[in-house]
Amino acid sequence: MSYRRRAAKGTGPALLLTMLAAPAAPLSLAAQHGAGMLGAQAVLAGTTNDPIPGTGSRTEVRLLHPVLLGRWSMPGGWLSLAGTFNLEGWVVPGGEMTLGAWGEGFVDRRHPHTYVHELLAVAALPAPADGAILSLSVGKGFAPFGSDDPMMRPVLKYPVNHHLSQILERAVAIAAARVGPAAIEAGLFNGDEPERPGQWPALRRFGDSWSIRSTLYPWPGFEAQLSRASVASPEHRPGAGLRQTKWSASIRWVGGSRATRGYALAEWARTSEADDQFVFTSVLAEGAVRLQAHQAYARFERTERPEETRTGDLFRSRRPHLENSILGTTRWTIYTAGYGITLAGPVRGLQLTPFVEGSHGRASERGSGFFDIEALYGGATFWSASAGIRVSWRTAGHRMGRYGAAVQPENAHLH
Repeated sequence: MSYRRRAAKGTGPALLLTMLAAPAAPLSLAAQHGAGMLGAQAVLAGTTNDPIPGTGSRTEVRLLHPVLLGRWSMPGGWLSLAGTFNLEGWVVPGGEMTLGAWGEGFVDRRHPHTYVHELLAVAALPAPADGAILSLSVGKGFAPFGSDDPMMRPVLKYPVNHHLSQILERAVAIAAARVGPAAIEAGLFNGDEPERPGQWPALRRFGDSWSIRSTLYPWPGFEAQLSRASVASPEHRPGAGLRQTKWSASIRWVGGSRATRGYALAEWARTSEADDQFVFTSVLAEGAVRLQAHQAYARFERTERPEETRTGDLFRSRRPHLENSILGTTRWTIYTAGYGITLAGPVRGLQLTPFVEGSHGRASERGSGFFDIEALYGGATFWSASAGIRVSWRTAGHRMGRYGAAVQPENAHLH
């Protein structure tokens, strides 16, 4: 039996089957956002990065994060549907310039997400006891692992650790249970990442990867999660690449009054490949404070990323990725701060938020390898500045990546 087959039959699938087989009494599952909900957002922003690959600086103006959100639930909440549609493949097909970003063949640019970011059916399952909630979610979305999608968090620019702390855009089957202040999720999914915005998951690979996430909600607004995942060949769609073993832990808090709100997140993540021959770790802390219409936020991150063989376009790496494509490892330490003011739009629920944001960081080489930071960038110190306006309609409190019994509505984001 191959290593991939053994991993697919490990702890995650076993727990999933156990939860589905549990005897239960009927219990309705409340809808995630009521009977129905529509929302949308987009950000028009100009960004300057210095240096960029090949040395020098660059300024770009782009429409970022254009998404449409939809949620619908049957009466009683027995069945709900969730959809998030992302238009980045149209407006930023070459990716968004971001310090330290990497993944899906992009380097120093955040890749555009697929057009269908989430599309899931969430069904309530009979619960074994009063006070328990069970659910099954099936479709395309986030695997139950790590923290929330950065798109719905306060900082505009994605952190370097996006592919260490989230597993997204997979064909997923997720069983979730919540009893009192504790929830657990177990999921099966395909390991491959998308290669272009219009690509769907390789269904023939469904079940070659799994993840488990446990979460505690000890008090309103506070949560702590621990996740583990085994992901088969994410960078090689046919399945001949390395398997990743992933861990994530985080604590998160949102609280305050209607006029004054606070948000904080601290997380750690670790991804290893080839029996720990390649190990990438991350620590991140971010927070935001809103006073009336004013919001200030900040983030600190220290993340290791693989340095892979690049193409003639220095913002791109070769795909498919194999172990002999890794030239070394770099550690990125980045400080980010920003400020915005939210104004009411002409339509009910519409918000306009002009903002400014800046980042300063340094990259260093870790261990041995063939990668030379100075040769590629002309230096190891980086900065970025952005200014623009966020336009959002009915997206306040929206979170991506948690479905069914794992949803805790009062733990909404400050955005």
